[in-house]
Amino acid sequence: MRPSPFYLLVGALSWPILKGLFRLRSQGKENLPTGGGYVLAANHISNFDPWPLGVPIFPKRFLRFMAKSELYWWPLGRLITAGGGFPVRRGERDLEAMETAVELAKEGHAVAMFPHGTRQRKGLVKRYQPKAHTGAARIALEAGVPLVPAAISGTDRLSRFGPLRVRYGKPIPLDDLRDKDQSIAAREATDRLMAEIDRLGQEL
Repeated sequence: MRPSPFYLLVGALSWPILKGLFRLRSQGKENLPTGGGYVLAANHISNFDPWPLGVPIFPKRFLRFMAKSELYWWPLGRLITAGGGFPVRRGERDLEAMETAVELAKEGHAVAMFPHGTRQRKGLVKRYQPKAHTGAARIALEAGVPLVPAAISGTDRLSRFGPLRVRYGKPIPLDDLRDKDQSIAAREATDRLMAEIDRLGQEL
């Protein structure tokens, strides 16, 4: 799937900055599907996270992602859309955004998701961190596409100019969940996903 000219421009400008200035390094790109749609789910520590997540696979693949609806004012909204985003109303179950994500994945797009929804707060013990949402798993299950975990580090220390690291994992096994109740399947898939994201993060 081809990105917009704006996405190509931003990607071309971002690549040397992230690779050079912020010393971005990636691992596990061989685990990403080479064709067709998939859901790419990662931890969330900074608003900058989409850049190191997407730059290593640019320009072969480009990411589509949910952006909070409050940002969709002119002209920012048009730029977000051109950059791969589509609106979601945070804090409520936005069925339209979920349906859009499912359709994008079915059409062959890579849909980026951050299951925690909001940024994880550094220094808090795990039980006080926001609970992972099941949206990424639901989209993958409904669209019938791979659910791929990833871990990012360094985006909360941008003032130090890196290093930025991202590691992509192997798709989460989902075949045994497809005949189960949707809610149960989504929660089980999410538990598997978050366990793998944590494991990948420990290896960065």
